[in-house]
Amino acid sequence: MVDFLIGLFLATLIVALFTSRLYRLILWYSLNSMILGILALLIGQELDDRAMLITGAATILVKAVAIPYLLKNLSLKFHFVRQIQPEIKVQYAIILIPAILVFTFYLAEPITHMIHANANYVAISISSLFLSLLLMMEHRNVAPKIIGFLSMENALFLLGVTATEGMPMLVELGIFFDLLMAIVVINLLFHNNEEVNL
Repeated sequence: MVDFLIGLFLATLIVALFTSRLYRLILWYSLNSMILGILALLIGQELDDRAMLITGAATILVKAVAIPYLLKNLSLKFHFVRQIQPEIKVQYAIILIPAILVFTFYLAEPITHMIHANANYVAISISSLFLSLLLMMEHRNVAPKIIGFLSMENALFLLGVTATEGMPMLVELGIFFDLLMAIVVINLLFHNNEEVNL
């Protein structure tokens, strides 16, 4: 079940890279965060880790519900452009994404010997990090860049949960980072709205 959810986590991120509508991008981020929260709940249940269970529930509430709701409301309020065409052409993205996946599987091999973790989990976490960076780079609008940055945090969260079998301190810092990011999101959106009005 954990393997299936991690594969689904990566799949939602790949689909988000090809999305050209803002609301669909927010939806894919929400699903990505929901899968991450369920994954944390499953691992917490397997390890009998109460902190991980609380973190999984908080992840679902904050990242899968609150942040997408906030983003959607602010995009409606400030009339953001709903059509977000990626700067990277589709044919280049189709070549680039598998190249990133292959590269990260080779990159993760020596790392897993040092930390004694599952090589696939580490590789998918690192590739999710690079794909999130690609999501930030391929858009000029502020909202997709914010979602890309939040997706990078999801990838780091996944790495912490799967590679270390649930580091409570890292998980708690991840939740606080999400709350900080919510404030950053609001500030960036307000700043962007002021520039548009000028």
